[in-house]
This record gives sequence, C-alpha cells and structure tokens, in this order.
Amino acid sequence: MNKGKRALVTGGAGFLGSHLCDYLLGKGLSVVCMDNLVTGSLGNIEHLAGNQNFKFIKQDVTEYLYLPGSLDFIFHFASPASPIDYLELPIQTLKVGSLGTHKTLGLAKAKEATFLLASTSEVYGDPLVHPQKENYWGNVNPIGPRGVYDEAKRFAEALTMAYHRYHGVDTRIIRIFNTYGPRMRAHDGRVVPAFICQALEGEPLTVFGDGSQTRSFCYVADLIDGIFKLAVSSVTEPVNIGNPHEMTIRQFAELIIRLTSSSSRLEYRSLPVDDPKTRQPDISKAKEVLDWEPRVKLEDGLKETIEWFRNKSFGPSPQ
Repeated sequence: MNKGKRALVTGGAGFLGSHLCDYLLGKGLSVVCMDNLVTGSLGNIEHLAGNQNFKFIKQDVTEYLYLPGSLDFIFHFASPASPIDYLELPIQTLKVGSLGTHKTLGLAKAKEATFLLASTSEVYGDPLVHPQKENYWGNVNPIGPRGVYDEAKRFAEALTMAYHRYHGVDTRIIRIFNTYGPRMRAHDGRVVPAFICQALEGEPLTVFGDGSQTRSFCYVADLIDGIFKLAVSSVTEPVNIGNPHEMTIRQFAELIIRLTSSSSRLEYRSLPVDDPKTRQPDISKAKEVLDWEPRVKLEDGLKETIEWFRNKSFGPSPQ
C-alpha cells in the first residue's frame, strides 16, 4: 500500500522524529530526514546509514526549502521540545514554529502532500479543564518563559488550519502528551530522563514543588502508531495522542527508584514559573476516529527505557 510513497520528516534526527523515520521505513515508504542537529543527533539515525530508502539532509527548516521529486507526506517535527531547550533557544523555538511551519506548509502545497503538524499538550498551558479535550482553548501565559514554546505551537496550529481552509492543503494536527522511550537525551530537562539518570547514578531525584502535580506518560511506540493512523486518516481537526493514565510526579519518582533498584531519595525544589499542575489527555476522539489507544504498560515501557539509559551510560550489560 505504501510502496513508492515518500515522506519528509523535519526534526527527523530527534527523539520522536527518529522513531517515526524507523516506523515509516518499516511501512515501506522512502524517507527524507531533515534536521539542523541543534537538538537532534546523528546517533539517533546512524543505524539507517546505507539504507537506500533513507536520506538525511542537514538543514534549518526556517530557511528556503527545496526538495526535488514527489512527496506524499510531510511530518513537521522540527522544534526544541524540552524545557531546557526552549528556555535556552527561545527565538529559535519561535522561528521554527512560525517560519518553519510556513516553509513546510508551502512545500506541502507545492507537492500536494499530506501535512502533519506535531503540536503539543502545551497548547493547553496550565489547564483549568481536566482532563484536556481538543475543544479546550487553553490557559497560556504568552509572555512567560514557557510562552515561546506554547505560543509557537499555537501559531503553528493556526497557520496549519489557515493553509487547509484557504489553500486546500490536506493537513493533520496531533497534540502530543508526555512521551518517553529510548533515544531521549539524558539532560534535556524532561522528567523521565532526569529521574532515570539520577536514579542510575544514585543521585537525589529532583522533584519540583511538592510533587503533587500530575503527568501522563505514553511510550514512544504507541505514540508513533497513533501518528501514522492520523496521517492516513481524513481527520483535519486536532487529535490528542497520549496515555490517560495519570499519576503524581512524586509517585512517578518512587516508581523509577523501585524499577532501578536505586538507593536515591527525593529532593524537593521550587516549582518553575507556569509549570502545569495537571496534564492528562482525553483520548475519546482518538479512540473514535482512529481506533487508537495506548497498549504498552507504563512499567514495561519504563523498563525498556531504563535499560537503554543503563547501556548508554555504562555500556552493554554482560551476558
């Protein structure tokens, strides 16, 4: 069904983008991976070197885009996506959400390709509605330190819908909730790699606030499956993809300590500005229109992720 089809993945050397490249190649598509490697890594795609159906282009998507040949899909995943990244790269984050989305939508229009925007649960800000449904407009501080990421994605969604309505571009919008798995960067500020690395090294797990804020964690394989189902659907409105199983950060820290058999303790610090107090997707729409829901249990996915970090830090375990 997919043989002969070609996809562009921007941000394809990142955590999610590289898993998406793998998935698309496994589905029989040829893949062009574009990344400027500001937060992505060639290590995430080095196993694809020599694959005749895979091509890597080092480029910033905010610049002029030219890609010869046909394209059937464009997956726009380019963006700093962790708190440390977008606080250190605020202008780049705004540019890739605005100019980068504009350039990739223009390419989709020229190629008559299906365009999928990787948006985020951050468009809901610090939500006043729980759990979050797609028709919730959010509670975002546009001038706070996190606003550069939130508003970049909100603008990207607005631009995507404008291209769909005005130019007739075939578009999709996925709102991604907390996702974890192998290939996450160790020190990118996200809670999963932070806690795992601290636990493996026997350091205190840094819990911000009193640890009562909640998150919901989706394993990367489940997320990528949802992304592809959305891409080949006819759904043009935003769709939440995530795991609705909610837990407090304190509970999550205790789970990581147990799974790593670590002697680490919890260390509490001040809550960052505008840190969301709750985060839980309502995935009713994904179930209804995509027949999708997460399948990987949290402990199973965490064990895979912990083993990946253990091998990355200390080398493969002896057989």
